[in-house]
Amino acid sequence: MSDSFYFRDDLPRHDGSEPRSVLVTGASGRIGSYFAQTWKDHYDLTLMVLPGSDTSSIEGCGKIVEANLEDLDQLKDAIEGVDSVLHLAGDPSPKAEWGSLLSNNINGTYNLIQAAIDCKCRRLVYASSIHAISGFPVDRQVHTDDSVNPGDLYGVSKCFGEALARYAAEQHKLSSIVVRIGACLPKEKMTEEKSVKWINSFVSRRDISELFRCCIDDERLGFAILHGLSNNLFNRMDTSSARELVGYHPVDDFTELHPKLRNIDFREEVRPHSETGGKE
Repeated sequence: MSDSFYFRDDLPRHDGSEPRSVLVTGASGRIGSYFAQTWKDHYDLTLMVLPGSDTSSIEGCGKIVEANLEDLDQLKDAIEGVDSVLHLAGDPSPKAEWGSLLSNNINGTYNLIQAAIDCKCRRLVYASSIHAISGFPVDRQVHTDDSVNPGDLYGVSKCFGEALARYAAEQHKLSSIVVRIGACLPKEKMTEEKSVKWINSFVSRRDISELFRCCIDDERLGFAILHGLSNNLFNRMDTSSARELVGYHPVDDFTELHPKLRNIDFREEVRPHSETGGKE
């Protein structure tokens, strides 16, 4: 058995008579709202937001509920009867201070997962981050079997969530899939000169939303760690597990979307190291 995934043969099968019920936390954020807009007809969505949030981007996509991650009872009320939970909420800043990380990413994640356990959900999809392994050298491709190596406290908080998801899967039979999300850049960021630094860590909203769908619809995995990057020519994290285990097929490529790179045919110009390119 791989350290990064295992199968279960006792997970309930979806008969397709009704859409799966899915709760999305952080539903009004960039990724959450895109997921809701994309899959509103595929799932019966409950979209969880903080009280007072702007919900204009998710109106008409599902049932909108307000709840705080600190309030376990509110979370149970939101999750009751739900098949799967996609947990996107939390402080997303790599520069976040410990107080915010403790409240939102650690205590909040604990409460959310405990609520999912208590409500007997089938599947948890936990949004981790490339920051959980960003401590490795930049020229090293990271695989799902590698140990965690956070490069900042935000990454530390995501490592905690990954460990808690595994605990929930092993000790409480809550089937859990961890998705380490890369750099999900807004279109305006793609035009900035410094955005080239994300050439090996980019993931589009289209691709990451498709990976989330693959994770929710999977009926075999008891636990897995998957890497969420686009179909980039260069990738910091290996995506083969996501492709093989849940049928992920990303379509976007940073080099084809970036304004200064899209006219370079990297896939034609870049040669394998085994090719000499000329006489010795």
